[in-house]
Amino acid sequence: MLKRALIALTVSTLAVTGTSACATKKFVNTRVGEVDGKVTTLSGDLEKNQQRINEVDQKAGAAGDAARAADARAAAAGEAAGTARSAADAAGARAEALDKAGRRLVYEVVLSEAKGGFKFGKTELPDDAKAALDKMITDLQADPKGVFFEIEGHTDSIGNPRSNEVLGMKRAEAVKRYLYETHQVPLHKINVISYGEEKPVSDNKTRQGRAENRRVVLRMLS
Repeated sequence: MLKRALIALTVSTLAVTGTSACATKKFVNTRVGEVDGKVTTLSGDLEKNQQRINEVDQKAGAAGDAARAADARAAAAGEAAGTARSAADAAGARAEALDKAGRRLVYEVVLSEAKGGFKFGKTELPDDAKAALDKMITDLQADPKGVFFEIEGHTDSIGNPRSNEVLGMKRAEAVKRYLYETHQVPLHKINVISYGEEKPVSDNKTRQGRAENRRVVLRMLS
């Protein structure tokens, strides 16, 4: 009787043990499967991220190439513009030289404060200056080859350059008006320009020098 009971207990124990072992193995297999799935998913995500990174790198490289190409085009355009400016300047210089070569200086008058010309800061044409212009016209009437007037306005260096440029132009225009209204010189034969303080003929540090620099230069060209 005791022997039968022991045999039955042993069989029951083995049965229980076998069932527990089977359940544990199944659980482990399930968890391993879940982990494998997550690993597979993560691997896929990593591959997608790497692909996106590669695409971004390619776009960045393309953008860099485009920027460098644009810089190269801009540099080439700048060089072309510089060449064009140089050519234009050279053409202008040649035209000016030819123009001057085709004209001959017939008469020149300098109307400066030192010779009874314009006073400091003034644009009115003084009587002495009018007399000098009248004499020039009288002399030119005996020489009909004179056909064109160039009038330059100049100042001393006191004041700012822009104001002096305006002042020089007003002085040149005063001479132009006198020639037109008093001596009927056609306007299309008179050209005026102002150099302001740019072309002094004397030292602006002295009173006498400044008086000489405040002037209008009038040239008669054939």
